[in-house]
Parts: sequence; C-alpha cells; structure tokens
Amino acid sequence: MTDRRGFRRASQTPAGASGRVRRTPRGRLGALGGLGIALVLLLTGCVSMPSSGPVVEAEDALSMSPDSGIAIAPRPPDPGASPGQIVQGFLDAMRATPVQTSVAAEYLLSSARSSWDPGRELITYTERTQPAGADPVSVELIGAEHLDDRGRWLGDLPEDRTTLTFPMVREDGEWRISEAPDALVVPGWWFDSRYRQVSLYFFDPTAEILVPEPVFVARGSSLATELVRGLAQGPAAGATGVARTYFPAGVSEGLSVPVSSDGKAEVALTGVGATPTTETVDLMSAQLAWTLRQDPSVSTVRLSVDGEPMQSSGGRSEFSVEDSPEVDPAGYQPSPYLFAERGGVLATGEGAGFEPVVGTLGRIALDWRSQAVDLGAVTAAGVSGDGRSLQIGPVRADGPATTVVSDGQDLLRPVWDAHGRLWVVDRTSRGAVVTYFLHGERRRVQVPGVSGQRVRSVLVSRDGSRLVAVVRRSETDRIVVSRLRVNDSGQVFGATEARQISDETDGAPQIRDLAWLSPTSILVLHQFGTNAQIRTVSVDGSHSGFDSVSLTLPTEVSSLASSPVTASARYAVTEGTLRGLTPDDPDWDLPEDVRRPDYVG
Repeated sequence: MTDRRGFRRASQTPAGASGRVRRTPRGRLGALGGLGIALVLLLTGCVSMPSSGPVVEAEDALSMSPDSGIAIAPRPPDPGASPGQIVQGFLDAMRATPVQTSVAAEYLLSSARSSWDPGRELITYTERTQPAGADPVSVELIGAEHLDDRGRWLGDLPEDRTTLTFPMVREDGEWRISEAPDALVVPGWWFDSRYRQVSLYFFDPTAEILVPEPVFVARGSSLATELVRGLAQGPAAGATGVARTYFPAGVSEGLSVPVSSDGKAEVALTGVGATPTTETVDLMSAQLAWTLRQDPSVSTVRLSVDGEPMQSSGGRSEFSVEDSPEVDPAGYQPSPYLFAERGGVLATGEGAGFEPVVGTLGRIALDWRSQAVDLGAVTAAGVSGDGRSLQIGPVRADGPATTVVSDGQDLLRPVWDAHGRLWVVDRTSRGAVVTYFLHGERRRVQVPGVSGQRVRSVLVSRDGSRLVAVVRRSETDRIVVSRLRVNDSGQVFGATEARQISDETDGAPQIRDLAWLSPTSILVLHQFGTNAQIRTVSVDGSHSGFDSVSLTLPTEVSSLASSPVTASARYAVTEGTLRGLTPDDPDWDLPEDVRRPDYVG
C-alpha cells in the first residue's frame, strides 16, 4: 500500500536487538569521574592535598545541596595566611556550590572587589600548579579551556594566558590580592557536574527557520531567567549573515522570568519604546517557545512589553512552548523514511522494508555511488559511479533525471538543507571546491579552512547555518565547522574560518562517517580493525553537558544513518543489518541488495 506521501510501505517486524548503546555525557573525567570525586569529597568531609606536588587544594566545608547533591561552602581567608595560601584559597573559593563568588572576593583587596568581574569569562582546567612566588604569586593552569560571558564554549585557553599572575599587597596586616583575572576559574570536574548545555534559538537571515546556538548555564539556577536573558542579548558578535533576533536591543539587563506553579512563564520586557508589530511578536514568540521548552517547569509563556500584554497574529496573549513547529531547525515535517539503493533503483522504507519509490527514480537503473534526498522527499541527487557527474530526479513524480554537474573530478555525497539548497563538494587536484544549487543556479562558496583542503566528508545543518567537514591534516582527520553567511533571500555570500571541534590525535584511525544526532551534535564513526567506535561531538567543540552516544561495536560498520529529528531512530549500517544506537532503537535485518540507507538531507 501507499501512504499519504505517495510512498509504498511494507510492514516490518524488528529483528533481535543487541549491542545496546550507552547515552552518556563526555567530560574531562567523564560523568562517572566527576561523580567519583564528588563521593570522595562527601565521604572525607574536606579537601586536603599534600603541600608539595603539582596541585594544592584548601579545605572546604561540604554538605548536601538541593541543586547538585553536594554543597561546597568555601573557607574565608585565615589570619596570617601567606601570599601563596591566599591565592590558593581564592581559587578554591570559586568552587562554591551553589555557584557564588562572595567568599572568593574576601581574598581580594577591598578596593579591588567592586571592579573584579568573574562573570566576564569562565576558565576550566584539568590541573593547576602550586602557587609560586610571593609578590606576585603565579599559578599555571594545565588543560585550560574557556567560555565567554554568554556561556559560549571557546575551546583551549590561549597559551599566553595559562599562567595566572596575582599582585599582592598588605591590608590591615594581612596579605590580599590587589588584582585578579576577570573570570571564574574552576576545575573541569567541577564545571562538568554543575553546568549544562542548552541552546538559544535565533532566526536565520530569511526568518524561515531557527538557528540553535549552544551555551552553558549553571545547574540549579533559575533556568527560565537565564535562558531568556541569553536570548535577549541577541546573537554573538560576528553573527552577521548567520543568525538574527527579533528581540529589541538592551532588554536583557535585570530581566527576570518568574514561573508560576502551573507552568506559566512571565516574560516582561521594559525599555523597548516602540510597540512591536504583530509579525515581530510572532517571531519573538517562536524564539521564546523553542528556548523555554528546555525548562521542564515551563509549559506556557505570556509576553509583555513595557507593561502591555503582546498578542500574536492569532489574537493570543499566551502561547505554548510547543508552538511554532514550522521553524524547527531540524526541518518542518521532513520525511521520516530511510532511502537507499535497492536493486539499482531508489527505494524507501522503515527498518527492514525497502521498496522502490513511486517516481521515476524507482524505475530507472541508477549508476550512483552516493545519493541524497531533499527534506520533503520530492527530489533526489546522486553522484555517478566514477564520481564525475551529478544527477537530480523526481522521487514521487514522473520526469527525467537531469545531469547538473558533468565536469567533476571526485564528488562527495551531496547534501540538502531545509531551504532547498543542494550542496556539492568536489575533491579536485587542487583541493576541495564547495558549491551549492539554488533555484537551478550553481554558486561557488569559499569556505576558509575547507576550500582547497583534503576533505573526506561534509555535512550541512538543515537550518543552513553550519558546514561541517572532515579535513585530513598531518595524516590525521580533524572535524571542523564553518558558519555560512546568507542574505535574506537565501543566497550564501560567505563563510567564517573553519574551526576545529574534534580532539583527534596524530595517528588516530580515519573518520569513516559523520551524521547528525541533533541540530547541535554530530555522530562520528571510527573503525579500529574489527571494532567500530561511535561517539558524539558538539558543534561548538565542548566536551560535556549534552546528551551523547558513545559505544563500541565488535563488527565492521560501513556508515551511519541518523537524523537531527529527536523522534528518529539512529543506526549503524553493517553488512546485512541496521544496528540501533540507543536503547529505544530496534535492530533490523537488511536485504542483501540494499545499499547506503540514510535519512533525507
């Protein structure tokens, strides 16, 4: 039979499930490592490290916290403490849980406390050396990374900043720090257990789809307030052509979002001036709905501007956080089916059932080595067996298959985004050339760090804001991400310098495949001999605080079939099977003639 999309469907019965996946956050010590440290702290009742060695920690009073399980109450300065002990105490005091810096400020000169701004940056480290010297005192951070004042992950702290220097002076006979870095400086395990990754949702320049921007917020904080404050700040500097907001400027300061017992969040913006139009209210409401649905205590939102309730174009003054599905960054109602080549034609189905599509491509023999179907499952694109040409043809209708590229050298698998742009990367003798098709016209895009490089595979996010590539450098595969700049008509006019987001080391096995796990995270497949490793990388390069998949399968895995849609099953494609990657995903036997199954996009 056929469904309403015009696809033939087959009934399937799941094969026996095996090799289930662990969903775990990945951190410097991992979730279990952080928990182990917390348990040790709880059992000992204090932190006391030897006075010699690379790391020295001061004592903290510990108790149970309603926010994170373990409360850390730091010690104030001891009378007669040496300069090194003052610096040590200052750094230890920043581990206070719940998060606060009032005790840490006591280690500063009284005149320096008001100018110290620990909210400007967050620095994490794996280890720190003992304080050295007397005036100034220096401490070196090992394995240091940092986040900006918005909670955006920035990666490694620049090497010239990993040594912290603390000038010292006496005040009322006691040593105090006269100047400190404007940052919260904490161990990585502490950060991993107390912060979580969320997304702020902005629009792309066409205002047709949302673009998620990952940030970190402290656990146990007023999540609704933190989310809306971050959203009201707008996209980060340099986001021109990538993301835009419909929130007025300057409304984040002092913003508070109370949530009632029945789940209603009150978002009251002040100092706006001109009343937003109904269209702008609709767009602001979509941003709020997608951002606030990450707070499980929020079900509805009421938006007011300068004391006046705002109404949407539908005349509503309240809206659900489940509203605005049409701007989903994973695409609006994309086809949920898998597509593959079967018996030389394009086929579709769910699980083990694959039948030819009802359009032309389900009837003509294809000489394709890779294929991609657009999100609506209307058009498919395929690369010829020799990698030199690209064809497109109808999936559900009759019509010719048309060659749109005939002069390629080594075309990678094409990619579709939600705007209908078809992305094509040609691995030429001079390196990768990135192009895309829009409205039948092919345009070239210079992507710094990808164009001209040895590129092994490419993904483009469905919202069209990110291009992710595996680039071969120094005999090691590295995953890089570039932000694509688009005008309000959907034409791409540039791209940012590609930034490495993976932590591959020299000599690591090649990356065999990439696939989207969510709009902000990627599955990565390595093959170690007869074992396949599948892990997750966040698009910002961070290591923890987000849902992830991590497992090893004792078999050869040829590719991944995964989608950023939350409800989709994720699979490892092996010879003759689809192996589910989460406990909820079934395993299926595949017919022998089914090749390259994958989702749309």
